[in-house]
Amino acid sequence: MRDDLDRRLLAAHAADDRSALIALYTEAAEMATQTVARNFFLTHAYVFALEAGVAVAADLRARLVAFGAEAAE
Repeated sequence: MRDDLDRRLLAAHAADDRSALIALYTEAAEMATQTVARNFFLTHAYVFALEAGVAVAADLRARLVAFGAEAAE
């Protein structure tokens, strides 16, 4: 992961900025070159989206399902 993204993630965690965390973990997933890393970051984005109660959670879950990292119901 790029150092800049890492710093922004740490700052968002320190500030408990859920919106930023969702966006940054999604960005990290899009930058990931390995499947496990991509799914790890998407899962984090999804969990923060669920906690925040934002609509993007459905899209993040759909992406996890499409990648086989989440079971479709």
